[in-house]
Amino acid sequence: MKIVMFLVPVMLILVTLGVALFSWAVKNGQYDDLEGPAHRILYDDDKDMIPDDARTDKTAKEASPPEQAVEVSETGNPDEDKPQKG
Repeated sequence: MKIVMFLVPVMLILVTLGVALFSWAVKNGQYDDLEGPAHRILYDDDKDMIPDDARTDKTAKEASPPEQAVEVSETGNPDEDKPQKG
């Protein structure tokens, strides 16, 4: 019987501590976004840490040479805008 008189107050203190910690976590927003951290790990945010010689994604300047501008008419034929000889 002496052990019950000891365990009941200890149990009440632990329950009160648990409820207080849970209330603190809810007030500080610990349970606001439950799915965000699970999706955040999938984002690729380490591109700046990849060495330049190991990159597979090249910028547009490096991937293709610059093209000359060609004027195209409304029909889409670039030869149509040239003056005709003769």
